Amino acid sequence: MECLALWQNCLSLKTRRESDGLSKYVLSVTQLNTYVKSILDADAVAANVFVSGEISNLSGHYASGHLYFSLKDEESIIKAVMFRAAASRLKFKPESGMKVLCRGRVSLFERDGQYQLYIEDMQPQGVGALSVAFEQLKEKLRKEGLFDEAYKKPLPLYPETAAVITSESGAVVKDICQIMTRRYPLCKLIICPVQVQGERAAEQMTEMLRKVNEKELADVIIIGRGGGSAEDLWAFNDERLVRTIHASKIPVISAVGHETDYTLCDFAADLRAPTPSAAAELCVPDGDALASQLLSLQRRISVAFKQGLDEKSGRIKALLALRCLGDPGYYRERRLERLELAVRELRHGYENILNMNKARYKNTLSVLESLNPFGVLRRGYAAVSKNGEQIFSVSKLHAGDFVSLRLADGVAECNITGTSKE
Repeated sequence: MECLALWQNCLSLKTRRESDGLSKYVLSVTQLNTYVKSILDADAVAANVFVSGEISNLSGHYASGHLYFSLKDEESIIKAVMFRAAASRLKFKPESGMKVLCRGRVSLFERDGQYQLYIEDMQPQGVGALSVAFEQLKEKLRKEGLFDEAYKKPLPLYPETAAVITSESGAVVKDICQIMTRRYPLCKLIICPVQVQGERAAEQMTEMLRKVNEKELADVIIIGRGGGSAEDLWAFNDERLVRTIHASKIPVISAVGHETDYTLCDFAADLRAPTPSAAAELCVPDGDALASQLLSLQRRISVAFKQGLDEKSGRIKALLALRCLGDPGYYRERRLERLELAVRELRHGYENILNMNKARYKNTLSVLESLNPFGVLRRGYAAVSKNGEQIFSVSKLHAGDFVSLRLADGVAECNITGTSKE
């Protein structure tokens, strides 16, 4: 009605201008923009259009959550805006250069006099929105190192308690309970019921995972669900849940869907199981196999024990057969005989060494005696000195010299009356 009234007003102004030539009856810019906007808003085609194009000049207001960008093709471009309510429903992150298919309405922004596309929904062209969102988040977390093998924790060989985070109403929990009870009944199961799809699924699973870690309720955790569409499994691609799995101090097994289904939880978990049933088998050892191993070990221990016992018995019998054990006196006599023989050998060796040392002593004394100067004097020789100087030649003596003669038993003072040299 407003559009019609404005249009009628325009016609009236046009008629009056033609009749009286008054130029003051004209539209203002605001009136013109309002009129054009009313035409676009009233148009059924412009109210719901699908537009395909490439995103460019993308900018987002982080405070408001609105997205502002342009859509372009080879020849044209149009401004576009996606308000926060619609942008929050996107499963992927729009990027410049991305080709998309948008649904929305065409209207005019009155202030700038520019018509633009107000987008209600957006999908990547050629690839599903979920697939794009999956790859974008996967690459982001991969660069942060959340999927590195260095962070993977080994599973306990013989877990005492296992926590299962899944829906309590699905077949998954029944299969896991049956398999784990059959394989390893010693492991206690704690069922942690949560939603596995829907808006609150990721939040519930994240909170349950934190609770199990904080209270240290289990030695290993299984988180998963049965198969479904990509939308059904999407909660297992939640960034908060993936980060919580990575930060878990307790080893986590991801068991989501079928063997061909992959979620981001599979990459962050310490072990990925192709199915929930496989997770139950990987979580605990096979009790039957353990029983067989124990039986085999028992047999080996029994055989080894018997062999050792037989060997020790044979050695005891051989010892008992020795005469020294049957007749201790005989053993004592043999030892005494050996002792007496050793004493005789020691005494004989001692006497030989003593005689040899006596002979060497006598020989040494004889040599020393021959070198003793007093021994020479005792044989009739004398030592001549003059004024304290030893005289060895008559050339050192002259008639009238007083000399001292050193004999074996004393000293004689003599006067030289003459010398002759032989």
